[in-house]
Amino acid sequence: MTPAARISAAIEILTELDARSRPAADVLKGWGLSHRFAGSGDRAAIGTLVYDALRRKASSAWIMGADTPRAVVLGTLHLARGLELPAIEKLFDGSRFAPEPLSREERKRLEKASLDDAPPHVRGDYPEWLDNQFAQSFGEDRAEEGAALAARAPLDLRTNTLVTTREKLLEELSHLQAAETSWSPFGIRIPLDEQGRNPPATSEPSFQKGQFEVQDEGSQLAALLTGAKAGEQVLDLCAGSGGKTLALAALMENKGQIFAYDGDLRRLAPIHDRIKRAHARNIQVRSPKGKTGVLSGLEGRMDLVLVDAPCTGTGVWRRHPDAKWRIRPGALEIRVKEQAKLLDQAAAFVKPGGRIAYVTCSLLDAENGAQLRGFLARNGDWSALSFAELCKPLGERGIVLQRAAIATPEGLMLTPRRTNTDGFFISMLRRKERG
Repeated sequence: MTPAARISAAIEILTELDARSRPAADVLKGWGLSHRFAGSGDRAAIGTLVYDALRRKASSAWIMGADTPRAVVLGTLHLARGLELPAIEKLFDGSRFAPEPLSREERKRLEKASLDDAPPHVRGDYPEWLDNQFAQSFGEDRAEEGAALAARAPLDLRTNTLVTTREKLLEELSHLQAAETSWSPFGIRIPLDEQGRNPPATSEPSFQKGQFEVQDEGSQLAALLTGAKAGEQVLDLCAGSGGKTLALAALMENKGQIFAYDGDLRRLAPIHDRIKRAHARNIQVRSPKGKTGVLSGLEGRMDLVLVDAPCTGTGVWRRHPDAKWRIRPGALEIRVKEQAKLLDQAAAFVKPGGRIAYVTCSLLDAENGAQLRGFLARNGDWSALSFAELCKPLGERGIVLQRAAIATPEGLMLTPRRTNTDGFFISMLRRKERG
């Protein structure tokens, strides 16, 4: 396919996304199946343009004066790809499989394109209805924080220290230009290729041997800051596919016991193969399978309960840019209720002196600080660790992290702009000792 034909395909896919509220990955897969003439390189290039357009949807629509798929792609080529008018005109020439030529208005818009007078939600490329929430979290910096969330995300790996060391793994992956991450002592970052795609790291022999897991550095930090220790009793109450569960097993050196549970059996399904590949031996999966009481007997026994709470996912928009345009206010209300219920449920499993690690990949106070303030108001025998105390498991790195992350009375917030990670909120609550 020619570059112009790829642009036409991207416009077609964005049109379908507008018509049907579906994940972009599903629509891209469907397009590929119905256009088998498109090679893998074509599909990758089209997908990258679609995701870039979704990342810059608001700002692209602003400079073009329209929010049609064609206008958004035109704005993206200028804003995200840095193409000037003559280069764009060559792609939009109306030839076979190419988009129609630019109109006079489109040329005028591209010549004068500027975001100088745009409101924060446009410069930050996030939904307007979330502007008050972003202002509460970031104040005058909300446009810059949003813009960082609209950038492409790197590929991060977590060294599985049950199997190898980071130094050995860096050697093993040197052909991928692997480098150490800034904060996590187990993290490795792989740069994107020239097309902005992640290299196929999971095809590496070292992955098949269980030497690493794909995990954003922010998620690695969330596990590290729990302070999980060898020999402890730990409940991962929202284990999902097991990313943080496996990180905890490595921190605990396969000693003690981790109970991995998730109310959604489908989300939990991949964990079994991952545990086996990672050589983790201290994880016991508690699967719901339609039964009640699968966690009975754990009440009041846990040193640590991890609540990796379901949330709106605003912190991972770099990886799922379509999600930010599908989110609605009603979804936030539902998540807030779920989180409060999970926190109250978690408290029942913690022994005196034990702790709850509360983690979201959200940057909204309603799901973070406000959620914990509500919990502390309902439960007088709990307190939140200070920012400095929370960062202690990282040692010297923790001191530097305190200057980069956003401190709140209830915890800390990581953002792409400040820490070059996905967006995460992390808090630690401690139950009072008896007496």
